[in-house]
Amino acid sequence: MEMTNYRVFGSCEIEIASPCTLIIFGGHGDLAKRKLVPSLYRLFKNNLLSERCLILSADRVENTDEGYRERMRGQVKAALPQDFDNASWDRFARVLYYSAFDFGLPESYEALLKQRLTILDEKHGTKGNHIFYLAVPPSVFPIVVGNLEVTGLSALKETGYPYIVVEKPFGRDLDSARALNLSLSECFEERQIFRIDHYIAKETVQNMLIFRFANSIFEPLWTRSFIDHVQITASETLGVEGRAGYYEQSGVLRDMFQSHMFQLLAVTAMEPPVKFDAERVRDEKIKVFRSMRLFDLDHLDETVVSGQYGEGAVRGEILPAYREEPGVSPHSTTPTFAALKVFIDNWRWNGVPFYLRSGKRLSTRKTEISIHFKKVPHLMLSSVMDNPIDPNVLVFRLQPNEGIHLAFQTKKPGSRVCVNPEPVVMDYSYEKGVLLDAYEWVLLDCIRGDQMLFLRQEGVEETWRILTPLLEKLESTAGPARLPNYPQGSSGPEESELLMARDGRSWRRL
Repeated sequence: MEMTNYRVFGSCEIEIASPCTLIIFGGHGDLAKRKLVPSLYRLFKNNLLSERCLILSADRVENTDEGYRERMRGQVKAALPQDFDNASWDRFARVLYYSAFDFGLPESYEALLKQRLTILDEKHGTKGNHIFYLAVPPSVFPIVVGNLEVTGLSALKETGYPYIVVEKPFGRDLDSARALNLSLSECFEERQIFRIDHYIAKETVQNMLIFRFANSIFEPLWTRSFIDHVQITASETLGVEGRAGYYEQSGVLRDMFQSHMFQLLAVTAMEPPVKFDAERVRDEKIKVFRSMRLFDLDHLDETVVSGQYGEGAVRGEILPAYREEPGVSPHSTTPTFAALKVFIDNWRWNGVPFYLRSGKRLSTRKTEISIHFKKVPHLMLSSVMDNPIDPNVLVFRLQPNEGIHLAFQTKKPGSRVCVNPEPVVMDYSYEKGVLLDAYEWVLLDCIRGDQMLFLRQEGVEETWRILTPLLEKLESTAGPARLPNYPQGSSGPEESELLMARDGRSWRRL
């Protein structure tokens, strides 16, 4: 793989991607319109893609190159109103192509991909580097992968590479995940497979590794001796937003926990890797999953809360319950909220609970990881305190306003010795410094062949090993009578507050 030069972009030095062709299966789909094409446009506009990169979208919809470009022009302009300009779009449009395509017909791959790819590769000088991005439903994955092998497009070559990018969900349980991984491994080597989780590409998540392992004052504290508990929250104000067909089959546990939430947990809890490269970092994350305690299925109320949103007011607007959303069964038991108490049974984390929660139609859009340190062992200042001392909290904000802050206690100014009523916060904000979004980073890393931010086969199967028994138990005992159990615009079901209260703790406010 050809390595190219670097470009200074803002305050960052970013390696410019090598020449390649990115083939988007599902080019007319929601992901391509909302995320992929806008991200590629922005990378191209900022000269972070090689001048010899091109994009070929393929989908069942009949369209021409010009028709597709015009359609995507409107999508990109709507998605990036501050970044869009006609001159940059005209340059980008010259490397954007489209082919009408039937995923199930091998001749489509031969005629519309293999033959056209040869012509376009020669025209743009991409050196035969191909990235196949599966922005299609999971049921289509094996069909596309098998046909890529039949037509020889998945084979490693002496010059050029074929990579394949797989979007979540990676199956819906352990058996289906294993079947998907098997179909991928029969056609591609593991080093060619990029299982994407854009949460891990967020700047703050990556910075957590540097924060922990490059600062000697924090890593010694990152243990059961000093940390009381950890909270990981991913709350959304939106509902299903037209994705009811998908969401009814997944629910919050499959949609958010199997990949996003467990990956954030792994980054928080992993041991220092022997070497900072993709394989060693992924080794340590997999060790975390192997150490996670399985849920006690006979006492789930002690560790698991699930819920579904009902009718409620959001910013003064009355919005319908989940069961009233278009495409949702009026008797649906699909959870839109979950809170889990998780334990990692290893030396570092023995006895430290990790509380994870995620839900839709909550009061605030927020994703954060908070490290809650233990209380001071002896309150020698109790006689001069007006209020109890809050333990120190270290917060990694993923969205909005990416950054890190640490709360600690100080003396209140004046001659009287007393503690400030509010902790002082040291804050480092990425708000003005985050130059690329998560999808832009993962696209760049994929083109460069760097798998650091992507999931490995064992990691996917380990997370399903943990979740599958829980899902089966919840789905076999789900009763529609108790749902919905939280109003829109709230912080979730009351049971989630009780989950913490029983341990003498409380969630950070949304």
